[in-house]
Amino acid sequence: MKKVTLALFFVVAGIVLSAVYAQDQSTELRHFEPKQSNYEGVVLDSIKIDDGNQRVIIEITNGDKKGKSVELITGLKISENLVGYQKGDKILLLSLQDPASNTETYYITDFNRTNSLFWLFILFAFVVLIVSRKYGLNSLIGMAYSFFIIFKFILPELLKGHNPLLIAILGALFIAPVTFYLSHGFNRKTSVALISTIIALFFTGIISLIFINISKLTGFGSDEAFFLQVAREGIVNIKGIFLAGIIIGTLGILDDVTVTQSSIVYQLKSSVRGIGDWELYKKAMEVGHDHIASTVNTLVLVYTGAALPLLLLFINSSKSFGEAINAEIIADEVVRTLVSSIGLVLAVPISTILAVYFITPSQKNTESKIYRNHHI
Repeated sequence: MKKVTLALFFVVAGIVLSAVYAQDQSTELRHFEPKQSNYEGVVLDSIKIDDGNQRVIIEITNGDKKGKSVELITGLKISENLVGYQKGDKILLLSLQDPASNTETYYITDFNRTNSLFWLFILFAFVVLIVSRKYGLNSLIGMAYSFFIIFKFILPELLKGHNPLLIAILGALFIAPVTFYLSHGFNRKTSVALISTIIALFFTGIISLIFINISKLTGFGSDEAFFLQVAREGIVNIKGIFLAGIIIGTLGILDDVTVTQSSIVYQLKSSVRGIGDWELYKKAMEVGHDHIASTVNTLVLVYTGAALPLLLLFINSSKSFGEAINAEIIADEVVRTLVSSIGLVLAVPISTILAVYFITPSQKNTESKIYRNHHI
């Protein structure tokens, strides 16, 4: 019994000592991890050296190193297709400080594009305000609200591992009413468009869910999905995020379709006296057919443009069409495009029917009396 007790003592002591040693070793490793710092800088001079690389002199313009000049080799061979660094370029720097040797190494991570993006946004807002005036201002406010909901609600909740489909639907319900009424006014036409959008979005979500499962898509069709899964230690539902992306992306396009169809119905009703509901629906759908064709074509071209380098990569490879389209990175885009297109097509008759139905009885009766008096 004493021998067993003694053996257990040594086993427990060994486990405890191993844990302490591992903790100490982990602490020691953390102690010697390089310290990372991010800085902004401006290129003072750049010299192309013999092997095609660049020797760049940079002045740091922010933080505790402001005013310090550093010189480094880019390690990037300059060619016609690669942009080199020139005097005056604003760039982003990563500093790695080694605690053991107390040395500091700098790397250029990218160009600093903040100013160019800012001025592009100013130009965009200026054009919107000049052309649309108060409606443009309201749409800009709606856009800012959408970004607020996306970055303060949708993205944080997705990172926490909550149900992506539920978060996407809630986000859409937060975004749609505010942006619709801000952009198009608080009226019956906008209300019809809003209801139509929610119905079409519901069908889009159901069809997306069905075909994502039938197609055995996992959502890991991009490198970003793998990085996110590793960064969040597997708590994020990547397939659900793919589905949520389809819903949110479709929401932005449905606005145009449903509002246009609703507006067409109300314009036809006010300009063609005595027109019946069925005739009104048919005339509105004639315009809707053109709208469907142009919108679906636009959607396909937008997705093609976004995935153009990827498509060129597959065309350049030895893979057959069947092999290429079965790759998940391509299948993701096919499903996204087709499902979104189905939602857009369904939105046209849905919004047209609801717009015809929700014309007030008093409006119908008044117009019918005017029509009869005119023909008596």
